[in-house]
Amino acid sequence: QVQLVESGGGLVEPGGSLKLSCTASGTQLSRSVMAWYRQLPGKQRELVATLLPGGGADYRPFVKGRFVFFRDDAKNTAYLQMFRLESEDTAVYYCTAGGTWKDSGYEYPYWGRGTQVTVSS
Repeated sequence: QVQLVESGGGLVEPGGSLKLSCTASGTQLSRSVMAWYRQLPGKQRELVATLLPGGGADYRPFVKGRFVFFRDDAKNTAYLQMFRLESEDTAVYYCTAGGTWKDSGYEYPYWGRGTQVTVSS
C-alpha cells in the first residue's frame, strides 16, 4: 500500500520561506514521476511542479525561480523548497507520485492528504 505524507506547512510572512516534505512508503520515489499540486481557497487544484525520476524538474510560471522541487532518495522523501512566498501562495499543498502520461499530461494514482501553507503578515 502506497502512502505519501506531507509535512512542513505553516504560517509564514510574505517574503519568507518554507520547506515542504513528502515521505513515501510502499513505493520508491526515485522511480516515480512526482508532482506537487496546490488548492487555493475556493479554487480548483492546480499543478505546481513536476519531478522526473532522473531528477529533472518542471515548474509552473507562477512559481518558477521561487520554488525548488528535489528528492533525497536515501530517505525516500521529496521536498518543495519555497522562497519569496507571496500571499497568493496560500493553499493546501499536495504531494503526488506514480505519474503516468495520459493524453496531455500526467495522472497520479497516489496522493497525500495535504499540508496547509498560509502566507500572511
